[in-house]
Amino acid sequence: MAVTKISSAAHFVTRASTVGGREAAANGHWVPNTDVYATDGGLVVKVELAGMRSENLEITVEGNRLRISGNRPDSCRAPKCSFFVMEINYGPFESVLELPPGYALGQARAAYLNGFLRIDVPLAPPATSKSSKVPIAEG
Repeated sequence: MAVTKISSAAHFVTRASTVGGREAAANGHWVPNTDVYATDGGLVVKVELAGMRSENLEITVEGNRLRISGNRPDSCRAPKCSFFVMEINYGPFESVLELPPGYALGQARAAYLNGFLRIDVPLAPPATSKSSKVPIAEG
């Protein structure tokens, strides 16, 4: 599990991919390049996904976890070819990011443009601390 520092205020994002490492390579899964950074209004998750269509992407939220998955088809190579260099990943992918508290994942908005998926996660509204009296029973 890799931890990436996202600000000098000691907030961290944890990559908790369910298909990472050697296991992922054996299953043909890959993890796309991802940037996560803080702005005045929240977090931005930017994922490099060239050659995709938005209908082939899925974003789900569970608690403080953001799951990005999909399948990048390899549809433009000749049927019979020999590679000299092959650095582009194709096939199914999945990336799971655990975001720090203080962000409203349920209000996230996503857009896919020019090969990049951008997910804006707003700051969570500040918790209101309301004081109240607790009655004390006799006896």
